[in-house]
Amino acid sequence: MSKVRIAVQIRPEQADYADVVRTLDRAEDMGVDIAYTWDHFFPLFGDPDGKHLECWTVLAAWAERTERIHIGPLVTSNSYRNPQLLADMARTVDHISNGRVILGLGAGWFERDYDEYGYDFGTPGGRLRALDEALPIIKNRLARLNPPPIGDIPILIGGGGEKVTLRITAEHADIWHGFGTPEVIRHKCAVLDRWCEEVGRDPSEIERSTGGPRESRSGSIEPIADELFDIGIRQFTISLDGPEFDMTGVDSWLKWRDARNA
Repeated sequence: MSKVRIAVQIRPEQADYADVVRTLDRAEDMGVDIAYTWDHFFPLFGDPDGKHLECWTVLAAWAERTERIHIGPLVTSNSYRNPQLLADMARTVDHISNGRVILGLGAGWFERDYDEYGYDFGTPGGRLRALDEALPIIKNRLARLNPPPIGDIPILIGGGGEKVTLRITAEHADIWHGFGTPEVIRHKCAVLDRWCEEVGRDPSEIERSTGGPRESRSGSIEPIADELFDIGIRQFTISLDGPEFDMTGVDSWLKWRDARNA
């Protein structure tokens, strides 16, 4: 299995860009493996009309600013951009970053984003079908672009729907990001493994990812980190909300990662 990686999701809400990149710089200096943003047009926490920044223009700036840390959206909504264009955007940011992009994809869910920006919200099933249809188009366009991506851009799919999302993940993804308690994650991993068997995919090819809590009831991240590790999780993401972007606990995850990877 792959080594443990620690990520932060720097949510660009309620803050100025200077605060966002100050947090990004600190994450890279600390040794965090991945910095994610998200793909929304309005804050999800705090003032719903507060400050907010767009996903892919932020990622392009991050690509130029950073040197080592991997970057990507957790996750970008398939609904907001033509899949051919999205592939080209990801390839371009991949070149700016010298091959450090992760293409996180999801079906979309936040209705206000759709309504205010003029996208058809539709139904959950319709948005999932659109994601299913877009993934081969994205992969085909990535293969045709000149210059091509620097390497194979990893595709991350977020979500836990057992009938569609995990089947799409088994077919197309390099990383799966799930949500829930360890019991839920364990169950979802088993479902993903079954889908891999059905579509003829080696389940070990898919890195398993979930959120990393700041601390457990005991005051240490180790009990839940060890439990999730035993389930098969190898990527842990700590969410950072603006405007403070409090990074308390990230150092504990990095120390645990280093001990696990030793």
